[in-house]
Amino acid sequence: MTQAVPGRAPQAPRGDGPADVVCIASWNVDLVSRVPRPPARGETLMADAFDISPGGKGSNAAVACARQGAHVALVARIGDDDFGRMGLALWGGEGISARHVVTAPGERSGVAQIFIYLDGDNSIAVAPGAGAGLAAADVEAASATIAAARVVIASCEVPFEATLAAFRIARAHGVRTLFNPAPARALPAGLLALADVVTPNETELLALADLEDGASPDAAAQALLARGVGAVVATLGSAGCRLWSADGAGHAVPGWRMASVADTVGAGDTFTGALAAALARGEPLPAAMACANAAAALSVTAHGATTGMPTLASTRTLLATRPSA
Repeated sequence: MTQAVPGRAPQAPRGDGPADVVCIASWNVDLVSRVPRPPARGETLMADAFDISPGGKGSNAAVACARQGAHVALVARIGDDDFGRMGLALWGGEGISARHVVTAPGERSGVAQIFIYLDGDNSIAVAPGAGAGLAAADVEAASATIAAARVVIASCEVPFEATLAAFRIARAHGVRTLFNPAPARALPAGLLALADVVTPNETELLALADLEDGASPDAAAQALLARGVGAVVATLGSAGCRLWSADGAGHAVPGWRMASVADTVGAGDTFTGALAAALARGEPLPAAMACANAAAALSVTAHGATTGMPTLASTRTLLATRPSA
């Protein structure tokens, strides 16, 4: 079961050749209810609509990355169930290599229960299912694929053991590492020092820095750089995104005013995937940020995590409407 992208033909499988981007991926099926507002504790609200769609931060980022033209490979663990088969069908349709996806007999795939509100915002609860068992051994089985890539992506939705293993392999072979610290939680020692680029939203940035209340995003970013992060690229929603880097370079990209916003589910994952694809193409970080920012803006114009994820051509069309600085 895949979701069509307007104007985009289904992708032929790309085989198991070298991947530009490897995603250490979570896979969840999104169970989406549209409600007028967040329910109060103990309250039952009637939903206006319900949908089942593909999700998981890692899978979402991989789909976004593939639609931006990158050859993507997944390292993941899914259940031997209908939801797991839904993931395999999605990745096959997007031309994403699932050679290193492990199907766990007798286990359920992950699910995410999502409330979407009238203003397009959302709340999400994730049960990772089989994905919680993704281990360093699964990553090490894909070490040759990781070593041959240009960028490796991971998020907080996969076990840190797997991320650490992937980033160590990548660092040993000069492969760029991109870490999306979502959902925000305490990180193991040494992980940030293995991250070349970290992509938090503003809330995640402040939580990761663990500074006193009232700390500024600048102070939070500097705290992460002091822990060994190469660059911090913070997503700021409709305000765009901002860069802080270890070499002192800074850069800001303004947001886009879209004519309509269906929902924001998957916007951060779109940003991460599009950023990885641009970096894999060899674009400098400021240009990659601009591409990722435009892709994320386009993604909010359709319902669901992956439905609105744009192609590279669509992203470049939007970028062309903004005068060069």
